[in-house]
Formats: sequence, C-alpha cells, structure tokens
Amino acid sequence: MNGKYLLDTSIIVDLFANDRAVHKCLEKAESVFIPSIAVGELYYGAIKSARMQENME
Repeated sequence: MNGKYLLDTSIIVDLFANDRAVHKCLEKAESVFIPSIAVGELYYGAIKSARMQENME
C-alpha cells in the first residue's frame, strides 16, 4: 500500500460514527481523499434523514 486512501460514502459514515477500525487505518494514511460524489451522497442522506439539522452539522 502506498498510504493513500480514497474514501467511499460508507467509510465516511463509519468515520462519523467513530468506528475504531476506520480511525486506526486512517491514522496511518499519508493522504486521504473524498470524491465529490460522496459529499453529495452525504448531503442527500442528511437532508432525507429524520435528524436533518443534526446530520447537516
């Protein structure tokens, strides 16, 4: 591995949920990238959720 990670939406959600395994892997990362489509998916999910304001923050 070269220490670079491209995160998908499910991993980002796990990161927000404080998944220890995800945090442990990313601590060692040289670079972390988030594709714009994942950002859009996160916004969409937050807007459609029952806790929209909390999730948007």
